[in-house]
Amino acid sequence: MPITLKWILICCLIGIFSGSASAFFLVSLEFVTKVRAHNEWIIWMLPLGGLLIGYSYFYADSKIAKGNNLLLEEYNEPDKRVPFLMAPLVLLGTLITHFFGGSAGREGTAVQMGGAIADLCTPIFKLNHSERKTLMILGISAGFASVFGTPLAGAIFALEVVFFHKINLRSIVLSFLVAYIAYFTVEFWEIKHTHYSIPSVPEMDFTALFWIIIVSILFGLAALLFARSTHFWGKLFSKNIKYPPLRPFVGGIILALSIYFIGTTKYIGLGIPMIVDAFSLHNAPYDFILKILFTGFTLGAGFKGGEVTPLFFVGATLGSALSVIVPLPIALLAGMGFVAVFSGSTHTPIACTIMGIELFGLQSGVYIGIACIIAYFFSGSVGIYKSQILKGPKSILYQSIRKKGLKYL
Repeated sequence: MPITLKWILICCLIGIFSGSASAFFLVSLEFVTKVRAHNEWIIWMLPLGGLLIGYSYFYADSKIAKGNNLLLEEYNEPDKRVPFLMAPLVLLGTLITHFFGGSAGREGTAVQMGGAIADLCTPIFKLNHSERKTLMILGISAGFASVFGTPLAGAIFALEVVFFHKINLRSIVLSFLVAYIAYFTVEFWEIKHTHYSIPSVPEMDFTALFWIIIVSILFGLAALLFARSTHFWGKLFSKNIKYPPLRPFVGGIILALSIYFIGTTKYIGLGIPMIVDAFSLHNAPYDFILKILFTGFTLGAGFKGGEVTPLFFVGATLGSALSVIVPLPIALLAGMGFVAVFSGSTHTPIACTIMGIELFGLQSGVYIGIACIIAYFFSGSVGIYKSQILKGPKSILYQSIRKKGLKYL
């Protein structure tokens, strides 16, 4: 089989199956969220849901628990195939998390399903280690593009999260191809994505630029806090509860009690209604902090799901809260925070800028681009993916900072 035809076929298989998996996931996620919203007593079952997730992962391949980090590790140093069991396990684990009231996202689930599906092509097409690197990119691209409905951002995210300098032209072209195939597959299944808008974008001037810089630094610090929070809770549970299945069980008890005592469920699940409202209504200044706390604790305890939608929540609500004192439109600030906090947490400013343009329109592109770049530099050296290798200008900056003794960054 000619090599070009082989890779086109691989892209079609990954795109169609990953897109279909994401479509099923999105429909299932909407269903379990609605059931929980109409039966809030289910939240008291969160410890049992955590126990089920804990035992499922404990008796499966230990590599699967690494999640997105496993895909990054296999890209950097291809070793063994990604177990296909990762796909159904992360799907089930994420649905359980959301059904019982955990705070988590969805990108991790789609990306892991995409990676597991992509690696099925390894024995079929007899691919070597170098070609498996391309497969990892394709799986990430397909999963991200299909779950968010942003094919350009999905393709670039897959390339940027593993850093561009090791990537050949073939991987770049194929990443875009598989992203669009996965995206149109979800469209074929008639799955609708959430729409956001920034109706008013002011002219850029020195005053606007000043405020962009200020809020973007805050977005970067929020990203740093989010990443450190998730890692902190993960280490705390690992250190104090040696038997892994008990971690989400204990975490579930604490989460259920916390939700009961604060008297609201707006910080659990994806938080899409809060994100949508942030573009038109002022948020309380503590909303983003509580979402960081609930999500970091949920994922650190061992529940499953992604981090990106909670990052959208954090950024949008922080931007909304800042609109009280910053003389920029509330929707623009929410949109900037939406992608800038994501940029800082994943070290992917280019993909996040493209995502912002895809979601909010080209007219806000300059504001979004500046916000993503500044947040990227002010978010610290550790992102949400521990196995991600920090490279590029940010790496150079933080190496020089460490030489001066500021290791806490």
